[in-house]
Amino acid sequence: MLRVGLTGGLGSGKSTVAALLRGFGAEVIEADELGRALMEPGQAVYAEIVREFGAEVVAAGGRLDRAKLAELAFAGGRLDELNAIVHPAVIAEQRRWMDGIFARDAKAVAVVESALIFEVERDARARGESEGVLADWRRRFDRVIVMTAPDDVKIARYIERVCAGKGKECNDAAAADAWRRLARQIPDAEKAARADFVIANDGGRMELEATVKEVWQRLKMESCKTAS
Repeated sequence: MLRVGLTGGLGSGKSTVAALLRGFGAEVIEADELGRALMEPGQAVYAEIVREFGAEVVAAGGRLDRAKLAELAFAGGRLDELNAIVHPAVIAEQRRWMDGIFARDAKAVAVVESALIFEVERDARARGESEGVLADWRRRFDRVIVMTAPDDVKIARYIERVCAGKGKECNDAAAADAWRRLARQIPDAEKAARADFVIANDGGRMELEATVKEVWQRLKMESCKTAS
């Protein structure tokens, strides 16, 4: 078995590479997807967010107003509070998911797509934590893949994803939001220095697919060795 973290800054191409790895045979889960599920009404994470951030983050239908929550977290300087609620629950769920995968297939490669693998560690250590999975990503993953791309390319991709032709006002707001998010993320060079694999996503699709296939073959080989 092999536990793999797939990470990179906003707009670096994590989702594209996750889809490619899934096509090659990897088991893949997205941290954002887990987070969204845990933030639904009835979940402990939901209740804690409402308790900490107040009723203003609850929309008319009872679900979280994600836009309002993001505004309070990013623009309001409360991102650390939100992450301290969400990250431990998401990581615990990732562990349960991996345990289930490996129980069925000892040779599986389980990939977690997450933008904040290194940032979770940084923030935990900033809170004074020195033990446990939050403060040491190597306790969670055997290998880490880092996606890189120039910041201007990341911003352009983010704007296209969020706005998709909605006009200048949306583009400007999305660009500001993207820069704010990137400012909270560790620079590519620092992540790449700690990674097992680095994939530069600044070329064409065929080049990216060839690189991912090569990485996949190495991961699968390692996984088979650990299971033998």
